[in-house]
Amino acid sequence: MAKQFQLYTLKNIDAPNFLMTPLELQEYIDFEVKRVYFFSKPKTGISGEHCHYHEKELFIMVQGSATAIIDKGDGREEVVLEGPKNAIYVPNYVWHGFKYLSEDAIVVAASSTNYSPDRSDYLEDYNEYVKIRDEKLAQ
Repeated sequence: MAKQFQLYTLKNIDAPNFLMTPLELQEYIDFEVKRVYFFSKPKTGISGEHCHYHEKELFIMVQGSATAIIDKGDGREEVVLEGPKNAIYVPNYVWHGFKYLSEDAIVVAASSTNYSPDRSDYLEDYNEYVKIRDEKLAQ
């Protein structure tokens, strides 16, 4: 069975000169990382909601806070993330987006795919998502 959505509490090490948050990726993801990206300096406090047909992602809340909007088969729910304390694993066919991004929010994402500007891997209509959700998440 495929790896499911998961919220992680990250280990923080309070070293004498800094706070360190080590990420041994094999503990969190089941894919080879092909792309890393981050978003910061939110202008509206929200991101677009969608799911991916193929892409899997690990979102790491590096700084600030945000609320992830997730539908992993039971309808939309909200998951509060605080940095550098939380990360979420979002497999394909899990609806997701972010809101209430704090002004200082920095979110780093590790992705299983390279970026495709044609957005062919995106499903951005929630009503269409609901129609396929149960079948696709059961695979």
